[in-house]
Amino acid sequence: MNKKIAILPGDGIGPEIVREAVKVLDKIGDKYNHSFEYSYVDIGGCSIDKFGVPITEEGMRLCKEADSVLLGAVGGPKWDDCPADIRPEKALLAVRKELGLFANIRPTKLFPQLASASPLKQRIVGGGIDLLIVRELTGGAYFGEKNSIEVDGETVATDLMIYSTHEIERIGRVAFEAAMKRGKKLASVDKANVLETSRLWRKIMHNLKDEYPQVEYSDVLVDNCAMQLIKNPAQFDVIVTENMFGDIISDEASMLTGSIGMMPSASLSMTTLGMYEPIHGSAPDIAGQDIANPLGTILSVAMMLRYSFNMTNEADDIEKAVDKVLSDRYRTADIMEDGYHKVSCSHMGTLVTDAI
Repeated sequence: MNKKIAILPGDGIGPEIVREAVKVLDKIGDKYNHSFEYSYVDIGGCSIDKFGVPITEEGMRLCKEADSVLLGAVGGPKWDDCPADIRPEKALLAVRKELGLFANIRPTKLFPQLASASPLKQRIVGGGIDLLIVRELTGGAYFGEKNSIEVDGETVATDLMIYSTHEIERIGRVAFEAAMKRGKKLASVDKANVLETSRLWRKIMHNLKDEYPQVEYSDVLVDNCAMQLIKNPAQFDVIVTENMFGDIISDEASMLTGSIGMMPSASLSMTTLGMYEPIHGSAPDIAGQDIANPLGTILSVAMMLRYSFNMTNEADDIEKAVDKVLSDRYRTADIMEDGYHKVSCSHMGTLVTDAI
């Protein structure tokens, strides 16, 4: 099978971790006789430095023409003073919008080998953590109209949060379908006691739940969800929520596993086109030192094979290889413990590649 992949290494540790993920893709291609064609695109700060914009029209075209997109990370303090309309993060919002990537899928899984790395007590995480967060990605306050005006001698800023019925319905269906393939349990997170958008959200979700009687459905206020993720994360199977709440809740959930470097994610459209990336940032403080954890990016590649290319066996191979390397007691600096083998970013990528 031949697939075109747009590779967006980005800033900071992005090029290092993406390099290891590409090694894994190449190994999968060799093993299963697939051909992966790569188009490299500058995005974020590196694109601003070269072209004056966070992503060029040509770069966006390559993303649109690809079968899928692999992203490293964008941004860093070097570009903090850029005008708001050309900040590195603007490229991510543009790609999501242009490619119609409305559904962000973030699995949170605590590998048994890393249980001691979790900040939670063992009596809480002893039974394991395996949940999925489905976040709406192209609506809400992040994409609504923004204003900053002077009123009575002081600055007043507004961010308009907007959701329509069809936006909520489509992300809701993604979540219900995901729950059907997992533990048949769905928690819808909102703030319906305060926000009008959340009241519409809850109404639409209640309409949808009647179509999925096999799914155990619950409404959870976002502040309570944040608390319950710490108190008893095992109670959750699939969580669905709007853009801003999902941004916060998914980062909280990722730290339950002990390292943000382990967490992959997928941003999906109505077609098979998706963008896959680790959820951590660009970590400019360790960039170029070959010490970053590439496993989140490698596991994002597994998600790409599974969700966009329907390559289930290939995705399983990558996940099993990561599990084996961890079982063999290899660790990057962020998950290192006494008695284990500390390895570099590139060495970890080679270990996973060799284990496939």
